[in-house]
Amino acid sequence: MLAGLGVVAFSLTFPATAWGLESFGPWSLVALRSVLAALVAGGVLLAARVPLPARRHWAGLAVVGGGVVVGFPLLTTLALQTSTTSHAAVVVGLLPLTTAVLGSLRTGERPSRTFWIASLAGAAVVITFTVQQSGGALTTGDLYLFGALLVCAAGYTEGGRLARVMPGWQVIGWALVLCLPLAVAGSLVALPLEPVHLNAHGVLGLVWVAAGSTFLGLYVWYRGMAAIGVARASQLQLAQPLLTLVWSFLLLGEELSAAAPVAAVAVLVCIAATQRAGRRAGREAGTVRPGRESRPVRS
Repeated sequence: MLAGLGVVAFSLTFPATAWGLESFGPWSLVALRSVLAALVAGGVLLAARVPLPARRHWAGLAVVGGGVVVGFPLLTTLALQTSTTSHAAVVVGLLPLTTAVLGSLRTGERPSRTFWIASLAGAAVVITFTVQQSGGALTTGDLYLFGALLVCAAGYTEGGRLARVMPGWQVIGWALVLCLPLAVAGSLVALPLEPVHLNAHGVLGLVWVAAGSTFLGLYVWYRGMAAIGVARASQLQLAQPLLTLVWSFLLLGEELSAAAPVAAVAVLVCIAATQRAGRRAGREAGTVRPGRESRPVRS
C-alpha cells in the first residue's frame, strides 16, 4: 500500500511539471522545487529532533540526492520542453526493470525466474503502449530521458537499501537537506536569467512537485521498498505511465489512446505476477510470513 501510494504521487509529477513550466524556466523550477522540499524536510527533521545519520550513510544519501532530488527532476524537466508527458512516460516504463536490476546487484536480492519474466513482459507492454501513444516519434529530449532513467534507478536502489536501517522519511529528508546549498545556489543563478510568469497552474505545479512528488511520495515509496524489497516494489511502477496518461488527459487535455484499457489490464496482470512471485520467494527464504510483510529495521 505504501509503495502504491508513492506510485500514485509520482504519476502526477510529469503533468505537474508541465504546469510548473507555464510559470518558471526549467532550471528555476527544479531549483525552487528542491529548495521548498528541503525546507519542508528540514523542518520535520528539526521538529522530530532527529540526530544526524551515521557517517557511513552519507555517501548513500548523496546518491539518493543526486538521483531523485537533482538528476531525475532536472533531466525530465529539460526533456518536457520538447516532449509530451505521454512520450516522457517511456522513461517510467523502463524504470521498474532498471531499478530491479540495480537493486539485485546492489542489495543482493535474487528474484525468481517468474519474477523476471513478468517484469520483462510488463516493461514490453508499457514501452509498446507509450511509444504507440506518442506516435513512435523520437525527440531531442530522449537523451535527457534515458539519463533520467539511470540516475533515478540508482537513487531508488540506494534509498531502498538505506530505508532498511533508518525510517524512509529520514532517508529522503536528509537527502533533500544535503542538496539544499546546491538548490539555493541554483535558484539565485536561474531566477534572474529565466522569466517568471506566475499563474495558478504554475504555482500548483511547483507545490506538488516539491511537497507531493519529492517529499511525501518518496517517503512512502522508500518505506514500502524497505518492507517488500527493491525489486518487488519497483514493479508496482509499471502502472505509473498509464496513470500519468490518465492525468495528462484530465489535466492537460492530451489525447488518450483507445488501447489504454487493454494495456492497463495487461500491466495489472504482470504486476500481480511479480508481487506473487516476490511474496513466494520471501516466504521460502523465511523473510515474509503469510499475510504479513517484513518491516524495516529502525536504527
